[in-house]
Amino acid sequence: MIRKQDGQSLVEFALVLPLLLMLLVGIFDFGRILYIHLQLELVTQETVRMGGLGRSDTEIRSYAVNEFKSGDSSKLNVTITPEEGTRKAGDYVTITIAYPEEFLNVLGEAAIPYTVKTSSTIRVE
Repeated sequence: MIRKQDGQSLVEFALVLPLLLMLLVGIFDFGRILYIHLQLELVTQETVRMGGLGRSDTEIRSYAVNEFKSGDSSKLNVTITPEEGTRKAGDYVTITIAYPEEFLNVLGEAAIPYTVKTSSTIRVE
């Protein structure tokens, strides 16, 4: 007895399609997070230069918030050590910027939380 197998490939494709789509979405989402990381790295380098030139903490924070264009800049967490009153010429200033993000956010509640974090250090002039 010979059976027809006309719909077999369609069923197999229907089983594999969600995996292929998740892989594709994952690649694009990884690229998005990598872009955010690279932009944060550039913003961190510029803000640490401002700290090395003796700018105030409020100027540094506002610059970081204004220059970050890849997401909601109100979520940026800018940490400056040492604080403004204790910095003097010859000391090192470190600026750390963290930004909360979600990987695979198309999954809704099942998205993976991730914090993009960069830091840079320079000597105060």
